[in-house]
Amino acid sequence: MMQKEFYSNGKLLLSGEYAVLDGALALAIPTSYGQSLKATPISSTQLNWVSYDEAGHEWFRAEFDVEDLKIKSTSDPKIAETLVVLLQQAKWDNPLFLSDHDGFLVETHLSFPTSWGLGTSSTLINNLAQWARVDAYELLWKAFGGSGYDIACAQHNSPLTYQLKKGVPQVEEVQFDPYFKDSLFFVHLNQKQNSKDAIEAYRSRSFDKEALVKRISAITLRMVSAPNLSEFEILMEEHESILSEVLGLSPIKQKLFPDYAGAVKSLGAWGGDFVMASGDESSIAYFHDKGYPTVFPYSKMIL
Repeated sequence: MMQKEFYSNGKLLLSGEYAVLDGALALAIPTSYGQSLKATPISSTQLNWVSYDEAGHEWFRAEFDVEDLKIKSTSDPKIAETLVVLLQQAKWDNPLFLSDHDGFLVETHLSFPTSWGLGTSSTLINNLAQWARVDAYELLWKAFGGSGYDIACAQHNSPLTYQLKKGVPQVEEVQFDPYFKDSLFFVHLNQKQNSKDAIEAYRSRSFDKEALVKRISAITLRMVSAPNLSEFEILMEEHESILSEVLGLSPIKQKLFPDYAGAVKSLGAWGGDFVMASGDESSIAYFHDKGYPTVFPYSKMIL
């Protein structure tokens, strides 16, 4: 029996959060953390799904009827219903999906905690799209929405710029390997933000989108080619200031780390997940003392 296995990279958006939805050029990195999916044919007419966390512990389980994808049993009805939406959409895009065997055992394995916000959903969608032989961007947009930069990270093994032009993803791998990378850190804020809610809040704001896209795109280009740490820090702070005004929220440094010597920039949905900070070895101790134990040097996070 033919077993199939797929893997997708996690993601971090270094520039362009929110504005990427409206066509801004964004800088993103695939992470050294990701998620795998293994599909094994079984003789019963069921789709048995088991998800394991980074420690190898089961965190979700469900059984579906393979024909109509109705939920037969599950450990979490909300997650199971979301999974049904994805599976049905994949089957709609490719009617032959799930038809080549009686049933399947699907096992997914994360290499990062779900609370980190590195792409539990996007890595799943990309793996599912590979298995179903459908377009991952279309699967994302039809099921959830979003910009799609996380799908680009799932599929690429290098830093990249991402931009939506007339709704079409433009992905370009870039040489972003700054000599000052040892002065960059990623700090987890001990809480996860709901991307969908954050996007809705952004959409409800009134501002000049064209001007925002232009300014953020310019910052992204400058970040990719920043000649030194000082210039990169200026761009981090400029980006933070622009988004702070648009979102009506205080910059994260002002809110949580006002006495920190380096620059701090929000990543993704503001107020949760990871932030990027500039500093030195003492920075790790600073964030630990502040109650943020999950701190990664740039080189440990990037693929």
